[in-house]
Amino acid sequence: MSGQRRPESTRDQRGGTRPPRGGRPLVDEARQAAYEAIAAVHRDDAYANLVLPRILRELRLHGRDAAFATELTYGTLRTCGTLDAIIAVAAGREVARIDPPIRDALRLGAYQLLHTRVPPHAAVSSTVDLVRSIVGPSATGFANAVARKIGGQPLDAWIAAVAPKDRLGYLGVAYAHPLWIVRAFAEALQGDLDQTEALLAADNIPAPVHLCARPGRLDAATLAAEVGGEVGRFSPYAVYLSGGAPGDLAAVVQGRAHVQDEGSQLVALAVADAPLDGPDERWLDLCAGPGGKAALLGALAAGRGARVTAVEVAPHRAELVRQAVAGLPVDVVCGDARELDLTGFDRVLVDAPCSGLGSLRRRPESRWRRQPADLPPLTRLQRELLTTAIQAVRPGGLVAYATCSPHLVETQITVTEAVRRSAYPVELVDVRPALPDTLPDLGTGPTIQLWPHRHGTDAMFLAVLRRG
Repeated sequence: MSGQRRPESTRDQRGGTRPPRGGRPLVDEARQAAYEAIAAVHRDDAYANLVLPRILRELRLHGRDAAFATELTYGTLRTCGTLDAIIAVAAGREVARIDPPIRDALRLGAYQLLHTRVPPHAAVSSTVDLVRSIVGPSATGFANAVARKIGGQPLDAWIAAVAPKDRLGYLGVAYAHPLWIVRAFAEALQGDLDQTEALLAADNIPAPVHLCARPGRLDAATLAAEVGGEVGRFSPYAVYLSGGAPGDLAAVVQGRAHVQDEGSQLVALAVADAPLDGPDERWLDLCAGPGGKAALLGALAAGRGARVTAVEVAPHRAELVRQAVAGLPVDVVCGDARELDLTGFDRVLVDAPCSGLGSLRRRPESRWRRQPADLPPLTRLQRELLTTAIQAVRPGGLVAYATCSPHLVETQITVTEAVRRSAYPVELVDVRPALPDTLPDLGTGPTIQLWPHRHGTDAMFLAVLRRG
């Protein structure tokens, strides 16, 4: 599909375009920013939350323009699989046969046509202009025809046309999730497809920003008043923000608060509050990067005369942990926990590397990037880390195993296998009493699974084990 580029337009290193000096832009900068971010995600395996802010700064976009660019970027990436199915029908060919730059431009146009209030003529013309700016005039007729066909009927009609007839397949297309993820969610929800649909819908709502007030330095009510937020429902340290740049807030810059999902806060609180007999002075965070849970555990430990050892295998993430726990009773160790001499701890947290299926609402590209083949090496690592934690805790001590994924092979099955294979006697402890009474729908225990559609948190799983 590539044609000759217009001689008066130059392509930059991100695959976007810049007008000639003194010339008129072919595409408004908000759409240009969105296209460049989308192209970087698909071409370079970039992450939207990292690449888009840089592009917005370079283009000096602020306010409504930046918000529009963000909506287009995140929305297009989130719904990409469904958009591709629609584009394939409208184009009369598989999307894999469309040149990648044109494909991304069509995705951006399709999102505007089907998911926003952008007038159809504006969405079509901006898509054609974007294609012209990328590859020249040769593909503009194709882009115009495809965009017009997509805009010829509403989203519901397109979903009915391209979605499978079985309910799971339909839900996957209607809510833009790969079928294997829909199946995994349905299994974790005991086959309740109404609950599965509610979860998929929640995944498509941008997640709010959650702050954690640092115990001993700031309380949630004071933080909420300071930042114009709302006190959280469940964690006593949580504050909800509607948006903005939380990293620029004075409380965050000064270390009096940090950004952390409320579900993650609840995990750290349960680790610290689960009933324990005997000494309670040595705590271990086995997979500490980037430091949110380690910081909260460190602040809680400071008030109880305990000390935390935070282990992180990746040097750059270990440095993030050091920054997060500055001034707290936390010792940061950079290394592979499976190879370190770790023994005699009273409490151990394994916040295991996982598929991240519980935080899809925060990472729009993640649902399409993850594959079922990712799970076997992850679950093997999870079992090894949980085994390491059981070895590291003292007899009578507690091990908390957490993942930001509800997939059963990463949660219940991993815990069951680790207990079965353990060289030490281990029993599951009901974790529910260690959580706030206000937290609803925790099931029958002993483990818990949080959900975006029920609790407004990421889908965190937590199991607590006691070593005999």
